[in-house]
Amino acid sequence: MARIAGITLPPEKRIEIGLTYIFGIGRPKSNQILQEAKIDKNKKVKALTEEEINKIRQIIEKREKIEGDLRKDISLNIKRLIDIGCYRGQRHKRKLPVRGQRTKTNARTRKGPRGHSIKKLKPAAKS
Repeated sequence: MARIAGITLPPEKRIEIGLTYIFGIGRPKSNQILQEAKIDKNKKVKALTEEEINKIRQIIEKREKIEGDLRKDISLNIKRLIDIGCYRGQRHKRKLPVRGQRTKTNARTRKGPRGHSIKKLKPAAKS
């Protein structure tokens, strides 16, 4: 069971894909790390030796900002944008798309479900 940066990598996946389960590591970074560690990217996670896992762990700790540190940096950057009151910060504050996407239609992921108002009919007067 390979455990790197507090994340248990899935044993049945190839190591190239398994490393992407760590927040902050995608396919390109995963390939760079494996190339530097001289490990075959098609090798399964369960087939890795302790030595190879340690080599990957050292490369990641030395070079990459991942998991908690990266999440903290991202949230501090967003908070800074909100504090200085720039356009991007205002968009974050209002929970709207930040990068110029249209919002008249679409943007439902960011804005949430539509707020339909349902009008209830008054019951007819009894005579």
